[in-house]
Amino acid sequence: MTGYAAVQSSPVGTAQETDASASSNARLGVEIRSVNSRFLDLAFRLPDELRQAEPALRELLAGKLKRGKVEMRVSLEGNSGSNLRAPAATTLQRLGSLEDTVKSWLPNVQPLSVADILRLASSEDKTTRDDSPELLRLAKKALEELLAAREREGARLAQMLLDRSAQLRALAALATPMVPKLVEQQKVRFMERWKEALALGGGSTLPEAAQDRALLEATSFAIRIDVAEEITRLSSHLDEIDRLLAGGGEVGKRLDFLIQELHREANTLGSKSGSLELTHISVDMKVLIEQIREQVQNIE
Repeated sequence: MTGYAAVQSSPVGTAQETDASASSNARLGVEIRSVNSRFLDLAFRLPDELRQAEPALRELLAGKLKRGKVEMRVSLEGNSGSNLRAPAATTLQRLGSLEDTVKSWLPNVQPLSVADILRLASSEDKTTRDDSPELLRLAKKALEELLAAREREGARLAQMLLDRSAQLRALAALATPMVPKLVEQQKVRFMERWKEALALGGGSTLPEAAQDRALLEATSFAIRIDVAEEITRLSSHLDEIDRLLAGGGEVGKRLDFLIQELHREANTLGSKSGSLELTHISVDMKVLIEQIREQVQNIE
């Protein structure tokens, strides 16, 4: 099923920040996109600093979603102006101590520039920052919004499927009275052919025998074209589809199976067709069933 959700956090600070004047401009954003798929296919686009959170995110999504091609994108960006921030005092003290140690061994090295200090402080900040808890909180919130969007789409799909189910029932109701009429028409046709055969043969065959033979042929024809069993099974499958849609829950795979059964009954009805009208009904049924099948693949 399709869906989209996006959430963003307020600026978050570093986990080990000790200088009260230092604050991070980093802002976390989480987007989840879902498109139709028969199976669950998860993809993640995460910043390098948050790669360690992928297993927890995968477990979170797999616990709530059963179908769909789902992509989660996480962004970590500045919220305004420059991304530069003042390094913490402890960081500057550590860099100064390290520079003194290096100069004691290599007195001719160049001193650290401001750019070097900012780059090293930023690198340390990325290393020490742990935004995983905040990321998981945002991911849960985005997942809730995605599920709500998918639920709304599911309600629309369910209504469409109920409408197609009603159309299939109407077609089945049209096909039911056709079989007795076809049998009667065929019976009359057999009788006329036997009368013609008797006239051509000089009446050597008894009329009673000819009538019995015509009735036998008509009965055999009625058995061949009888679709009452197929229509009964089709109605039973439609009842089950309506029940599943009314009950809700994870019904996608059950509906897949029922759609296969509907298609089988429609094919059998078409193969037994004894008239053009019944063939048209079979074709119309197949069109509706195919429309249902395409949408059922989207239902979880």
